[in-house]
Amino acid sequence: MIDKSIAAVEAAVADVFDGARIMIGGFGTAGMPDRLIDALIAHGAKDLTIINNNAGNGETGLAALLKARRVRKIVCSFPRQTDSHHFDALYRAGEIELELVPQGNLAARIQAAGAGLGAIFTPTGYGTLLADGKETREIAGRHYVLEYPLHADFALIKAHRGDRWGNLVYRKTARNFGPIMAMAAKCTIAQVGEVVPLGALDPEAVVTPGIFVQRVVATGDARRAAA
Repeated sequence: MIDKSIAAVEAAVADVFDGARIMIGGFGTAGMPDRLIDALIAHGAKDLTIINNNAGNGETGLAALLKARRVRKIVCSFPRQTDSHHFDALYRAGEIELELVPQGNLAARIQAAGAGLGAIFTPTGYGTLLADGKETREIAGRHYVLEYPLHADFALIKAHRGDRWGNLVYRKTARNFGPIMAMAAKCTIAQVGEVVPLGALDPEAVVTPGIFVQRVVATGDARRAAA
C-alpha cells in the first residue's frame, strides 16, 4: 500500500544533510512551508544552499533559517525588501553567498530541471552583468543567454490538501513555485493542511500528481485557511 503521509514535521525532514540543496516554496509568506522550515531549524542541518523566490521576511520561516546561520548560499530573484534584515546583515558581513536570478529565469531553470532539460536559452539578462561569463547566442535575430537547470536534493513546499499518494491541491496564489519545485527535487516534502482520503480530491483540481511527491505531512490548518 502506498502511503506517503508522515506523522510529524520533524520526521519529514530528519534526513536533510549538511550541505544539501533545498528548494523552498512561497512568494514572500504566501505558500511558505513555515512548519517544515521550523522543523529544519530544529533539526540542525547547516551549510545549506537555498533556492527560493526571496531571502526571507521578518523573523519567521526562511528569515529564521537565515538568522540561525544555517544557509551558506541563496539562489533567489528578490533578496532585499524592508524586512529582509537578516539576509542584509549576513550579506554585508560576507557570511552568505548570493546568486541573483531574474524571476522568470528562476522559474524557467526550475522547470528545466523538472523536464529533464540540459540547458535553456533565455533573452533575459543579455547585455547585463548577469550574463558575464555565460555563453550567448543569436537565434532568429534575437540574443539569448545560456542558463542551466536548477536541481535540488529536497523541495519543501506547502499545499492546501493532499492524499496519502502525494496528490496535491493548492489554495489560490499559495500555489506559486510549489508545482515546479516538486518536479525538480530528488525528494519533495509537502506540508498540507490535511491529508484526505483517496478519491476526496477532484482529479481535475490536482496540480501536483503524487509521482512528484515523496512525503506529505499534515499540520491541521486547512479549515482555518479556508475560512
